Amino acid sequence: MDEAYRELLTKQQYRLYNDHAAVKLCHWMKESMLHERHCYKQDFYGISSHRCLQMTPAINTCSHMCTFCWRVQENDFEVKDWAEPKEMLDALIAHQRKLVSGFKGDPRCDIRMFEEACNPNQVAISLAGEPITYPYLSDFIKECHSRKMTTFLVTNGTFPERLAALDELPMQLYVTVAAPNEEVYRKVCRPKSPDGWSKLMETLELLPSLDTRTVIRHTLVKGSNFGWEKEYAALDRIADPDLIEPKGYVFVGGSRQRLTIDSMPSFSEIREFSQRLGGMVGMEILKEAPDSRVLLLGRPGMELDVRKLHGM
Repeated sequence: MDEAYRELLTKQQYRLYNDHAAVKLCHWMKESMLHERHCYKQDFYGISSHRCLQMTPAINTCSHMCTFCWRVQENDFEVKDWAEPKEMLDALIAHQRKLVSGFKGDPRCDIRMFEEACNPNQVAISLAGEPITYPYLSDFIKECHSRKMTTFLVTNGTFPERLAALDELPMQLYVTVAAPNEEVYRKVCRPKSPDGWSKLMETLELLPSLDTRTVIRHTLVKGSNFGWEKEYAALDRIADPDLIEPKGYVFVGGSRQRLTIDSMPSFSEIREFSQRLGGMVGMEILKEAPDSRVLLLGRPGMELDVRKLHGM
């Protein structure tokens, strides 16, 4: 890893292990610890915001350069020595404990919540980079599950062969579909390889065969990929996901160099999009979180709490 890149990530409060793995406290974890405001995933899926380990096993590379991405871009590098899953998980939990240590003396932080935050029980495998490129991902997920930790994996869908090869799947698998067609995809997701769209289509075709809960996430940018409900619906019917998350772009991080605050759709606009899309794919709005600009589409009566779903 380039030293300047390392210094930038550290300044942005990432904590690194073996160059390619990283952890960072998310905004909602801090809000949960200090102000009793939590991430939409707690409302939607029953996970505890303050016990979530937001991490990536592969910060070193991503196959997209999405215009809406808040993360640092253009710093890909090759990894020659990948960390083993157990040591990586132990190291990232240790980093997390150091990151939350300052909350202990804050009068706004309940001591019970602080102690629980030091022992995460949910792993969000996302953060930065494309996590599915980590070669020991199955074993990492197995390690998390052996510790009774729930797992969410977010992928951009450009590695269907790696997804198909996983012999341990996360408890919830997200695929980001941030374009209704290939033309918009090339402008918004800016793939690094010419076959990105065809790879994404392979992933969508694969999803119905996977034995885990699947979620399609539509990250919506006004003036770029917002609208086209019929085309998004056609893609969603191919993927046949359990759930769909239409989520509005937020003007933060590195995306501010490429977009403007006017690129953020209002929550009412996202809700109208969700209603139209849901009607086309036979789903209803089950949950909504205006603060996070996200809604959840699914079928009434389904179990949403991931821990109950897996008997935890």
